[in-house]
Amino acid sequence: MTLTFNSDKYKELLAKYQPRLIRNEEENEKALAIVEELMHRHDLTPEEDELFDLLITLIEKFEQEYYAPGQSSTPHYMLLFLMEQKDIKQSDLVGVIGSLEIVSEVVNGKREISKAEAKALEYFFKSDYYSISS
Repeated sequence: MTLTFNSDKYKELLAKYQPRLIRNEEENEKALAIVEELMHRHDLTPEEDELFDLLITLIEKFEQEYYAPGQSSTPHYMLLFLMEQKDIKQSDLVGVIGSLEIVSEVVNGKREISKAEAKALEYFFKSDYYSISS
């Protein structure tokens, strides 16, 4: 049996979820929650499948621009990305690169990351140290 696409049902889904361009992390989290909800459903309708694909496209676009791996792969942006991904707080880095003041300056982009700090951060993020110290 071939399922046909029902435009009226799709309009209802669009009205319910109101997908749009994602401009911040909060909107991204909301879209991810809808995607996860759809992923756990069995036998998606063609309309739900279309909504799923649309949201995935919007999420990918946001994440490519937000994280901008090609353009924003500076040490500062990489640190922010890793901190967000691993739920690391500034206070967690005090024992890694120095005082809370130094960490704050580095995280806020007011101070460059030195080679020694970069090595310490590399070890910190590659090891399980951050999960042990938390």
